[in-house]
Amino acid sequence: PSPSSSTPGGEQREKQYRAHRGFGDRRSGVISARTYFYADEAKCDQHMETFLRCIDASSGSSKDGFSAIKLTALGRPQFLLLFSEVLVKWRRFFHQMAAEQGQAGRTVLEMKLEAEKLQEALANLGIATKAESQHWFTGENLGVSGTVDLLDWNSLIDSRTKLSKLLLVPNMQTGQLEPLLSRFTEEEDLQMKRMLQRMDVLAKRAAEKGVRLMVDAEQSYFQPAISRLTLEMQRRFNRDRAIIFNTYQCYLKEAYDNVTVDVELSRREGWHFGTKLVRGAYMEQERERAAQIGYEDPINPTYEKTNEMYHRCLDYILEEIKHSRKASVMVASHNEDTVKFTLRRMMELGIHPSEKKVCFGQLLGMCDQITFPLGQAGFPVYKYVPYGPVNEVLPYLSRRAQENRGFVQRANRERDLLWKEVKRRLLAGSLFAPNH
Repeated sequence: PSPSSSTPGGEQREKQYRAHRGFGDRRSGVISARTYFYADEAKCDQHMETFLRCIDASSGSSKDGFSAIKLTALGRPQFLLLFSEVLVKWRRFFHQMAAEQGQAGRTVLEMKLEAEKLQEALANLGIATKAESQHWFTGENLGVSGTVDLLDWNSLIDSRTKLSKLLLVPNMQTGQLEPLLSRFTEEEDLQMKRMLQRMDVLAKRAAEKGVRLMVDAEQSYFQPAISRLTLEMQRRFNRDRAIIFNTYQCYLKEAYDNVTVDVELSRREGWHFGTKLVRGAYMEQERERAAQIGYEDPINPTYEKTNEMYHRCLDYILEEIKHSRKASVMVASHNEDTVKFTLRRMMELGIHPSEKKVCFGQLLGMCDQITFPLGQAGFPVYKYVPYGPVNEVLPYLSRRAQENRGFVQRANRERDLLWKEVKRRLLAGSLFAPNH
């Protein structure tokens, strides 16, 4: 992640999480995902009603269905920017402390701060007195081991902390303390509460109707907040089975870190981890914004690197399914190699399709040559159905066609496969018999 900007004083903002006029309407330049524009709270309530109808429709049309929601439709994106910035600064502070304790090269989950040293550092920096920080680190699990890892650290900012409590973190570049929350007003506190209430209504309806709720991933500058709020829902609703699914975009450089930290949290707290893995839909806009505002591009440099990341994250989750059977994954991909990779790994790990811990997702009207054979082979496979007024849905569909320029080649391949099958059946004298 990029260093803070170098303007003096406490009003520093991480560049990536600053509201930026040029990107105020996030609909421009996004060619492959539905993007909502915040009008007012009443509009958010309307979106919530639409999502409720979608949950009902999903429940009526298939057993174990899914419904997708977008958090930017349920509240003010500005709040998500602010909250994301807070979470990122908080995590970065942890990494800086770890580096000072000589742990810079370790993986995220291996970094463990010694509680004693951490308390001294916090006192020296003027962030918290020894007494205050001791109070912080005496939760059920905190401080028992004498060390604090990223999950313990994250739990210090959770739903029990009033967000507007001013936390100070040092900017290691300027050596100055800055408020972590520069201006979290009462109104923003309310906006957060209203967003959480809407999420709550949707999650309860989904649980009641036997529908799983997928929280879509969005732009990287909102994502820390979206994932955090989704985790809060998973903690509450995924006690007995995975109802809430979080989405991880594998084109992000930090995707693997995000997946492993969240899986570990689910292990410790004993709830069911639900995830949808995608490659990612906002690449052009992400890159343009990073270049224009001047922070590091958050996206993997090549498609190959993204593929590697996808398979690495997927493998980690499949291993977790084998280990605990308390994880579920939707492989949302139009990539044949990824589908084959998943099937091979499932066989190797002894995960049977009938357990329904692994399912697949493709867009309606796309990649039927992948979808149908999977369904016939007994795998749970879903079609993602965009719906709404024609004038709103058509641009989305045309963008999908634009995004999938390889579509024509795939259509040809599908036709060739169909011809091959017709010939095979003619020769075998079983034109109308099912394929065994």
